[in-house]
Amino acid sequence: MTTTENIDSGNRTRILVMDDEAHIRNITQKMLEKFGYAVTLTTEGKEAVAEYGRAFREGRPYSLVIMDLTIPDGMGGQEASQEILALDSEACLVISSGYSDDPVMVEYKAHGIKGIIPKPYRMAELKETVQKLIS
Repeated sequence: MTTTENIDSGNRTRILVMDDEAHIRNITQKMLEKFGYAVTLTTEGKEAVAEYGRAFREGRPYSLVIMDLTIPDGMGGQEASQEILALDSEACLVISSGYSDDPVMVEYKAHGIKGIIPKPYRMAELKETVQKLIS
């Protein structure tokens, strides 16, 4: 399990990020931390679901979850989002993908997903999307 959390999260808004590519996880973490958020990283859907469930049971649910839509040889964002929503119907989920024409990206609300962030990430777009969904 490659979950890493900013230990010094204090009262900062917590965001869970799931992506199979280390460089994307690291860049996303740096951007989100620059905006003032505490970030936890996971590499695939089962790990993200387990981490979200743990935090939810502890009464410290994540304010936002950003998940990669497609994870080769692992659970992707669509399936993981359904499992997280089964745990917490109020979960704020965002799907991320480089495939903007994927049916899940186009019809994300029909899947209970609150937003999308196309790859590659642009700092201003990421910040705007996250702030809009968290507020």
